[in-house]
Amino acid sequence: MLAAILVVFIIGYLTIVLEHPLKLDKTVPALIMGASCWALLAIGFNNGWLSAIGHHGDAFTVAGDHGHDDFTQALIHHLGKTSEILIFLIGAMTIVEIIDLHRGFEILKGWVDTKSKKRLLWIIGILAFILSAIIDNLTATIVLVTLLRKIIANKNERIWYASMVVIAANAGGAWSPIGDVTTTMLWIGKQVTTMGLVKWLVLPSLVCFIVPFVIAMFKKEFKGNIMVNTEEDEEAERLLSSRTMLFLGLGMIVFVPFFKTITHLPPYIGMMFSLGIVWLVSEYIHPEEDFAEERKHLYSPHVALSRIEMSSILFFLGILMAVAAIETVVVGDVGALRYAAQGLTDAIPNQDVVVMLLGVGSAIIDNVPLVAASMGMYDIATFPPDSKLWHFIAYAAGTGGSMLIIGSAAGVAAMGMEKIDFIWYFKKITWLAAIGFLAGGLVFLGMYSVWGV
Repeated sequence: MLAAILVVFIIGYLTIVLEHPLKLDKTVPALIMGASCWALLAIGFNNGWLSAIGHHGDAFTVAGDHGHDDFTQALIHHLGKTSEILIFLIGAMTIVEIIDLHRGFEILKGWVDTKSKKRLLWIIGILAFILSAIIDNLTATIVLVTLLRKIIANKNERIWYASMVVIAANAGGAWSPIGDVTTTMLWIGKQVTTMGLVKWLVLPSLVCFIVPFVIAMFKKEFKGNIMVNTEEDEEAERLLSSRTMLFLGLGMIVFVPFFKTITHLPPYIGMMFSLGIVWLVSEYIHPEEDFAEERKHLYSPHVALSRIEMSSILFFLGILMAVAAIETVVVGDVGALRYAAQGLTDAIPNQDVVVMLLGVGSAIIDNVPLVAASMGMYDIATFPPDSKLWHFIAYAAGTGGSMLIIGSAAGVAAMGMEKIDFIWYFKKITWLAAIGFLAGGLVFLGMYSVWGV
């Protein structure tokens, strides 16, 4: 039965990876895979073919005193951990959409006042690095690619900038607990803390961003002046509420880690509070000078809720629950993922090499299940919060995806918006991203060799 669960997982995973050739939304195989893995696990458990791991780490069987109840509790435990991440993401995505409804991101266009290609490269890169740490790398990429469309008329020039945004956004998201889904998972799972991420990853992430940009600025594609887009976009004009909603929304997202530190409550509670404040202000603010009641619905948070990517939320639900099912199966006397970690350690004794390979793997397949698996593979009792392992996983999984256009949510978004060709990106950008990834990784290892415990 374990073999059947693994076959379903592998088939589902391959279907997700081949999303574009198959023209099938990756949410579909993720949901089917998640439900099927738990269904097979339940059948195997109920027939006594499999043992399961409880939420306290102890193995149990259907023949036990409370076998069925323990199995239900294990399922609820994993659903609860997954739901914490999903609620957090829904809150953050809704705040970003409320900002966008009020055209808050139009404020950023005023900060990009240059025709120099080289200067624009650095302005866009710095914005991507900073914004991704606040509103996550996917949203930052969407915002900045939209901004590039309004600035650069020539698509052949624009895709170079869009590709560099992917590198900067993924680097910026790696050192923030709210900058990438994977760092959020590690943060909510208590493998890392906010200050631990900032302390150990801000410098490696900065190097991962700066090195490719320094190399790129000497390429002919970033010399001279850009062809400015002169078309007027009336829909993109700022509103009276644009600045207020931009800074309020970003401020309330940044407030979430402080809320957690003060209250010691899970991060999704802080995100619920922040969303409530932003929603409250949006109900009473006037976006226009002659703001009539009949236009209020255009700026309603209900519209923002309808615009968030629920397909992404459901994808995370499916993939995380599928990984949780494998984590729950007993192999030997431990969970299947823990057993795999032991085998991997025996095969490759150097843990740093394993994590770097994880980063390379995240460029080929989605980093979310890779990090979810690593969280199940390594025991938090052996590797306590803010251990070197967790920080290195956060860095590698967050930045490694830049090496392929399909390797991160930011890359897929840029690919879809600008129709960036996979082979073009591989030839032109992959080597830049790889150099940045390796440089940042070496800086991280150097920091730990000097200051680590």
